[in-house]
Amino acid sequence: MSVFKSMQINASGLSLQRLKLDTVSTNIANINTTRTENGDPYRRKVVLFRENLVREMKKGRGLPEVKSEGVLVTGVGEDPSEFKLEYNPNHPDADENGYVRLPNVNMVDEMIDLINTQRTYEANITALNTSKSILKKALEISKG
Repeated sequence: MSVFKSMQINASGLSLQRLKLDTVSTNIANINTTRTENGDPYRRKVVLFRENLVREMKKGRGLPEVKSEGVLVTGVGEDPSEFKLEYNPNHPDADENGYVRLPNVNMVDEMIDLINTQRTYEANITALNTSKSILKKALEISKG
């Protein structure tokens, strides 16, 4: 794998983690949203992604080879888990029994996702900086 390919892989990871951070912050911002445009409470969003695999012909022998080019975001989906119910008959969105359907967002889970995403983002930055250092050293060696 070339240094440039590793930088491309790290860049795809950074883009994914940025989207995940945005999604987590949206979930946290809507933790109390009991009514959206469709009338339901806010439904937790999750980022869907997969490894970006590319099939290439192997040099020399002409055999197919699968290589990774990082990650590929396939979309942003919704968490299908049930909404939480809370008894609050004075709430404007309460049903006839006094229960309010709340978003399926759990603050603890979101904070865990946030910390995990931050750590992964930092790991990608470290790997990217290491690749840059290797490339810089290689250029210095080739000068001398």
